[in-house]
Formats: sequence, C-alpha cells, structure tokens
Amino acid sequence: MIMKQRVGIIGSGFIGKGLVKALNLMDDMEVIKVMTRTRIDGRSDFPYPDLLTNSIEDCIEHSDVIVECTGDVLFGTEMIARVMESGIPVLTMNTELQVTTGSYFAGKGFITEAEGDQPGCIAALRENALQMGFEPLVYGNIKGFLNPNPSPEDMYYWSKRNKISLEMVTSFTDGTKVEFEQTLVANAFQTKLMPNGIYGVASEDLNEGANALASEAERLGYPISDYVLSGKAPAGVFITAKHRDMEGQRDALHYMKFGEGPYYTLIMPFHLCHLEVVKTIRRVLEKKEVLLNNTSTPSYSMGAVAKKELAVGTRIKRGIGSFEVRGRALKIDDMPNHIPIGLMEQATIIRPVEAGEMLTFADVDIPDSLAYQAWMKTREQSILPQGI
Repeated sequence: MIMKQRVGIIGSGFIGKGLVKALNLMDDMEVIKVMTRTRIDGRSDFPYPDLLTNSIEDCIEHSDVIVECTGDVLFGTEMIARVMESGIPVLTMNTELQVTTGSYFAGKGFITEAEGDQPGCIAALRENALQMGFEPLVYGNIKGFLNPNPSPEDMYYWSKRNKISLEMVTSFTDGTKVEFEQTLVANAFQTKLMPNGIYGVASEDLNEGANALASEAERLGYPISDYVLSGKAPAGVFITAKHRDMEGQRDALHYMKFGEGPYYTLIMPFHLCHLEVVKTIRRVLEKKEVLLNNTSTPSYSMGAVAKKELAVGTRIKRGIGSFEVRGRALKIDDMPNHIPIGLMEQATIIRPVEAGEMLTFADVDIPDSLAYQAWMKTREQSILPQGI
C-alpha cells in the first residue's frame, strides 16, 4: 500500500479550489486540510468542505508540505512564519508575497515558488534550456493587453465576466502583475532588468519582439528579465538564447525549424496555474530542491506609482489592484526608501503625491505588520553589501 504524502493548503480561492481537485486525482498525495479565513459553513462553493479549517495549527499538524496561495501579502506572510516554525517546506503561488517578503523567509527555511504561474514556468523552461546547451539572454513573459490606468467601469465588467476579483483583474491590466513576475525572475536568477526597469516590447510577432530584447541584452552585456506585449502570441512564457555551440548546432537548429539564429526563442505556450503545482510538490517532497525564490539578498523590488494625484488623508485599502497606485519594478539601491506596493494595505497618504510619482515611506502611513518588519530586514541585507 502506497503511503500518501500529506499536502496542506493555505487559501481557498481559485488556486486553492483547483489544487484540491488536481491532487484528488493523484495516487501518491492527498490533501488533509485547507486553511481558510472564511466561514466554513458558508462555503458551499468549495469542492470538499470537510477539508476546510480556520486553524493554521490544524493545517500544519496534518501536512508534510504546505502550499500558500492566498494572494495576500500580509496574511500570507503571517501564515508562512507559522509554518516555518514547524520546519515544514513551503511552496507559494504568490509572486507578490515572494517579491515583498519571500527573501526574509529564504534566509530562514525552505520556500519556493511553484510552476503554474509565469515565474515558475520560466524557471522550468530555463532548466530545460540550460540542459540543451542554450545560454539565455531574455527571460520573457508574454502579455496580451496592457492599460496602465484602466477605468473602474471596465475592470468591474471584466471581473464579473472572468469570475475573478476586481483587484486581480486590475493588477493584470495595469501591468502590476507582469512586473511582479519579472522582478521575481530577475532576483531568482541573479540577472538584471534594463537600466530603466522593465520595458516591455510591443510586437504582434513574438519572435521579433523577443529578438529585439535579446539584441538589447547583448548590447548591455547581461541577460535581462522582461516581456513582450502581443495580442496574437500565446498566454505563456519564453526564453531567447544563443547556443554554446553556435557553429556546430546551427544547421541542426535550422533543420528543426528554429531559424537562422543567432537568437533562438524557446516558448512554453501556456501556464496552467494549479494543475502545474503538482510537479513542484513532487520536486520538493522527492528532491528537496527549490525551483526559484526571491533569494535572501534581492536586487529589485516593486514600488508604488500614483495613478492620479493623491491628497493627504486618502485611504488605500490595498495597493495591488487599486485605482490609486500601480506597481513598478525598481532597483533597491536606486531608491531604498520606496514603499513596496505589497505593504500598502490600510494605507493613508500623509503627504500630497503627484500622478506618476513613486511613493516612499515618507508619503504613506501603514499599520505595523510582520510583512513590514520582514521587508525592513530584507532591505538592510540587500543594501549593506553596497555600503549604503
């Protein structure tokens, strides 16, 4: 009889529900507990309500590995801290948390992002590319549409149509989500962004856009993390690279319909969210290997840029996915006093801010939290080597 590995889940939304269903098909794993903040007796939408618990201790007690997929930076940080104390490995499907507080945990225990979301899919594609002898120049995301300042009316419409939260659809649309993803990729692989941050090349043809980014990476002299904006490309990720044996493999790559070079683009034309998480769970349980995380000393963070003028006293319930601010990647050394957008929950503006301005801690009052404390420790560790 196969002894099943026990998987705990923190979060009962879209990812949590889908992951429970996916794991229910597996012979070697099972979900015992799903931790939720919601009222259990009101969750008729959840596929297996008997698994729900409001106790993180209950979830920890019945788990060999835990997947955090709350989509909430502050709450997720509190929960991961509790799991870390137990020594249980943590997987996340929460890029925003990884970039904001994941580095704090990377120095304390086992934490990895999972396949399924774009950073995890890029990490898996990178492993494949390296094994085939490719040298990545671009770690790329594919974005189908972008509007940095969408209207509430449009976002309410798409939220209802796609059955996802207003905050999620807004962060997808205004560019916050894709910049979070590519910031995590840059930190994870210790590569760089372009000097002015994440650029995003608009191109109907993915290969043309990818080649333009690769050419820029060669000019800069280092691999970059960025994206192509293309409504015609698949909803996936790509790596554009050169081959280590360019002359020896050129004819073979041409025969295999990879073009003339010198740049070759490997595409993963999908990311299937919770369905792919299962692969990373097995990786952790069997090999104890990290797929990717934000590292303990990241170079890049995600600041908050005002979408409009913000008067003193303006309250922001949650920065990510709001109509007041959007996320923007930045180098920590360049602006160490920026306020990460992931920390902006129940925030109050205390100094007038102009539209387009990057917010700092001097502009915003936020409640104390473990996430805030974690960020301050991460910032200290990240800037000390440069003598700041």
